[in-house]
Amino acid sequence: MADRTQGPMAGTAGAASPRTRGALSRAGSALFGRSARLRWVHLILGGALLMPFYLLTHTALNVLAHADEGSDVWVAQQFGAFGLALPIAAATAAAFPLVRDLEGAAARALGAGPEGGPTPSADRTWAARVRTSCWFVLHLGLGGIVSGLTLAIPPAAVVLLTMPFSARLRATELSWSHALTLGHPAPALLTAVSLLALLTLTAQGAAAILARCSTELLGPTPLDRLAEAEQRTVRLALRNRLARELHDSVGHALSAVTLQAGAARKVLDRDPEFARQALAAIEETTRRAVAELDDVLGLLREDSDGSTAPPGPALGGPDGLDALLDRTRAAGVPLDASVDGDLREVPPMVSREAYRIVQEGLSNALRHAGRVPVRLRIAVVDGALEIEMVNPAMAPPSRRAGGGRGLIGVEERTAALRGRFEAGSDGARWRLRVVLPLGVGNR
Repeated sequence: MADRTQGPMAGTAGAASPRTRGALSRAGSALFGRSARLRWVHLILGGALLMPFYLLTHTALNVLAHADEGSDVWVAQQFGAFGLALPIAAATAAAFPLVRDLEGAAARALGAGPEGGPTPSADRTWAARVRTSCWFVLHLGLGGIVSGLTLAIPPAAVVLLTMPFSARLRATELSWSHALTLGHPAPALLTAVSLLALLTLTAQGAAAILARCSTELLGPTPLDRLAEAEQRTVRLALRNRLARELHDSVGHALSAVTLQAGAARKVLDRDPEFARQALAAIEETTRRAVAELDDVLGLLREDSDGSTAPPGPALGGPDGLDALLDRTRAAGVPLDASVDGDLREVPPMVSREAYRIVQEGLSNALRHAGRVPVRLRIAVVDGALEIEMVNPAMAPPSRRAGGGRGLIGVEERTAALRGRFEAGSDGARWRLRVVLPLGVGNR
């Protein structure tokens, strides 16, 4: 009966033991783990940075007080020098913005903040300098306290532990040690352990205060957050631009190649000459697609090394509108195109965007309507470039559910140039009309 009663209790004790060991392990890691040691080093660094300011104020107080180290005011001088050193350190941090970068780098390297430390800041306003001064004073003040305790407590603990066993130490005039230990081993051990625990807890408490304040004092300021948001916007705009360019250039080429390959397959036996022409058109289309892909990928270099990407094809360029219309006709599309005005007078930016708009309109016709007649009109009138494309509405446009993003890209390009965009179907035909002002593209 007793065995049955003790069995569950023994099991409970055995189950509690791993939990206890786990709690002790976590406590030991928090107090003496790698992160705790690095933060302790960060505090010692603060004490080292405080020393020049402390020596300056201590020397000044010695000169003013005309007192030596044996006078009654020695202790007051130490604390006075410590207190006067901190405002000088604050003024130094405010005067030299480099202090913020150095302090942030040290905090990140030594883990003196959440998730490895605060992020660097490019803000050099006085508000940011005040925050840096507060951090510098906090770092140096707490670091000075922890450094002083680190230098004083371990030697004192060694003296306390060895004094009961050393007649020479007991014979020295260390009144504080006799008062704490009464000359016996047990009080000496208890006092030494208590002092070491005080040092450890003080260091960890100071490190926790710095970690809590690091993000607020050294983290990103409102100006930093605004700059980061602007950079994200620029990167997003670049990715969207790249996506549009890839969609328009590669998408148009794939649509044309699909129709040309299908036509060649159907007439390969009865009209080999037409099949050869279709294959030649496929070769030329893919060659141009690869060249345009290189141009589009050049946009990535703008973000990585600041270089300028090669300009894409334009309406009035050597491989511009005429080449685009020829490739579309080679795909078997009956295309009626008319141009009013001199396209070479269109500003380069407008010309490049207009080329992509026409290319996307023709791709939509190929993709959704097949080999149907397409009428294209381009005109330069009244300080604007007008583009109108009409074809039979054989299939829903690219805005349909699950469709592509072609017309969305056309609308985005038009909006970027402050133009007007219209697209829709009247049941029998699909019509795309874009008007681009020429004044915004003079760059």
